[in-house]
Amino acid sequence: MSLSSLEQPFVKGPMSTPAGPVPQVSSSLTLQDRLGTYKVRWGIRRMNYTVNPGLYALGEPDKTSPVLVTANYKMSFDQLRKELSGQNLWILVLDTKGINVWCSAGKGTFGTMELVSRIESSGLAEVVSHRELILPQLAGPGVAAHLVKKLSGFKVVYGPIRSKDLPRFLDNGRKATPEMRIKTFTTWERIALIPMELVSAVKVGLVLMGILFFLAFVWKSGEGTATALNHGLFTALAFFSAIVMGAILTPLLLPWLPGRAFSLKGFSLGLITAFVLVAFRFNELNTWTVRLEGLAWVLLIPAVSAYLAMNFTGASTYTSLSGVKKEMRYALPGQIGAGVMGLILWIGSHFI
Repeated sequence: MSLSSLEQPFVKGPMSTPAGPVPQVSSSLTLQDRLGTYKVRWGIRRMNYTVNPGLYALGEPDKTSPVLVTANYKMSFDQLRKELSGQNLWILVLDTKGINVWCSAGKGTFGTMELVSRIESSGLAEVVSHRELILPQLAGPGVAAHLVKKLSGFKVVYGPIRSKDLPRFLDNGRKATPEMRIKTFTTWERIALIPMELVSAVKVGLVLMGILFFLAFVWKSGEGTATALNHGLFTALAFFSAIVMGAILTPLLLPWLPGRAFSLKGFSLGLITAFVLVAFRFNELNTWTVRLEGLAWVLLIPAVSAYLAMNFTGASTYTSLSGVKKEMRYALPGQIGAGVMGLILWIGSHFI
């Protein structure tokens, strides 16, 4: 184990093992740990929130203690140790490039060869007398258990989906109940995903809203400051409504929106919003200028909301990796086409 692993702020100190010193951690999270989780929820330093890969000791494990495997995304690591209060066991952390278990299994970073390599580099065979690893169930897509056994001698046992079920799983002789195998996607679980996606969308959205506001104001400035300001604010509001529909309301209303594809769910909310805004803003479609601008927003808002809604596909139980790829293959060109056409119509409406 490298010196940098022992110097991580959540490490209590080194624990001696036949394979050398191993960082020892506690199941109690500090204020710094909780603050880090809060910041990451809002997209702050998300890609740098990692734990050094390798073997860790939780409590006072010995050679017969269980070995649990997780990703080096610190939120995954913290959630695991938090739920194992009073337990003595080993935690083997894989290098998943800072990605959580489910996503890294789909991307291949939580994979067979990384697991085999980490078993060898950590000296795990010298530390424990048994040959059994407990992996999260959601790691299944990335790990071939039979190859791990063949290449390392360690048997893979899949634990429950939720880390909070691990104590009961361990007490029950490492047997999972049917409830432990079901992945939920409740309203609260969906809400927890919103801040990160919202912050990411708003960062780009504020720039685009500023550009659209400026252009709308300039093009209407000849009709007076009040008219130009009103038009600019509506333009910014219309674009912001697309962000709200795709990044907030789509995950909140997910089970009740039509279709299975996230792009369709986001599109439906965006289309309703576009029609409402156009109806209130352009109550008289008596000129081509008004008609083209109204049509522009009917294209632009659903395109943006549908695109943002697709960001939630990788965290849901509604689709699979192949389903995500298929949806992107068909939906993305349509979103780009509608967005470009809407932008052209919006610009064109100011020159008629």
